Amino acid sequence: MVPTASPEKAPGAPARLIQITDTHLGPADGETLLGLNTDQSLADVLALIELEQAEVDAVVCTGDVASNPELSCYLRYIDTIRKYFDCPLGWLPGNHDIPSVMQQVRHPHVPALRTMKVDCWLLVLLDSSVAGHVHGAFSDTELAFLRETLDANPAMPTLVMLHHQPVRVGSDWIDQYQVRNHEAFFAIIDQHPQVKAISWGHVHQSFELNRGAQVLFATPSTCVQFKPGCDDFTVDTSMPGYRWFDLYPDGRLTTGVSRVSGKDYRIDYRSAGY
Repeated sequence: MVPTASPEKAPGAPARLIQITDTHLGPADGETLLGLNTDQSLADVLALIELEQAEVDAVVCTGDVASNPELSCYLRYIDTIRKYFDCPLGWLPGNHDIPSVMQQVRHPHVPALRTMKVDCWLLVLLDSSVAGHVHGAFSDTELAFLRETLDANPAMPTLVMLHHQPVRVGSDWIDQYQVRNHEAFFAIIDQHPQVKAISWGHVHQSFELNRGAQVLFATPSTCVQFKPGCDDFTVDTSMPGYRWFDLYPDGRLTTGVSRVSGKDYRIDYRSAGY
């Protein structure tokens, strides 16, 4: 098990945040997505993190925890993560999740669902899911929550996390599902200079973009990957992975993506969708 980072950090030392996303767990252990056993690929990613990271301050999953959002999926997710990490957890809903089911989870280590404090950083976890739809959008209530949370914490460097991409990533088939009211979202972000970065899942690929004062990131899935730059649905041969962030007290951050290697997964690369 990777321990929580020591509270006795050297001055100026960063906090280490791990982002995983789109785990797509089924109701029972061993279910598959496009032929890939999503429990096995998640375990492989977690084992990689355990190998690469000596200490971890927090782990956040940015949605699509489940493919079929039954309570058993979420309980098994928490139990699996806790085998590897002794640190605070966070999660937020994706289009395959049902937020009300996530809120019903009762577990000694239930993940945070709205905000987290990681050392001197604030993580804001947003719900961009729209019931019955694949695309993302923020309700008026969610936008008000974002604004009020940022207004209340002007001095804390902030990382905003969500499921759907708020900008196009360059693949027409999945960009049709981006956050519909992204202009309203960015209007709030642009009024709050403490927001240093925004990171999401959903697109099953790595992505990075500088946007004014913020840096925007997408993170690979822990299961199947989508090929970047494709107008039609295309499964990528890239391996499952995760993103790490080093969050510095002065508001700087560094980040990177790491992927599983040495595995031979059974994946339907000819699929036209899922």
